[in-house]
Amino acid sequence: DVQLQASGGGLVQAGGSLRLSCKASGFSFDDYVFGWFRQAPGKEREGVSCISRSDGWTEYEGSVEGRFTISRDDAKNTVYLQIDSLKAEDSAIYFCAARLYGRSAYDFWGQGTLVTVSS
Repeated sequence: DVQLQASGGGLVQAGGSLRLSCKASGFSFDDYVFGWFRQAPGKEREGVSCISRSDGWTEYEGSVEGRFTISRDDAKNTVYLQIDSLKAEDSAIYFCAARLYGRSAYDFWGQGTLVTVSS
């Protein structure tokens, strides 16, 4: 059974930090690119960040560059998103997703975890 379980969201004051986790199971973790997406009320889902391998590449959406850090731990089948200097506009449901190398579309999606930033 393929699963991506996102966790780590919560209510945080502006300027604070969170670390989101995405635990993968049911497929070969090392063969997949992982991405983080988010969706705020009234807005479309947008890509936030993605990662290939620890010795590969990472990408970030412009508004989160310098504040968000994506990483992965292959031994734990887990990908992380460290979020620092939180802003109100970061409030959203955050989703993790996975795709095979060489594919454009993501194959698997998690259930999401809610991040709420208070002022």
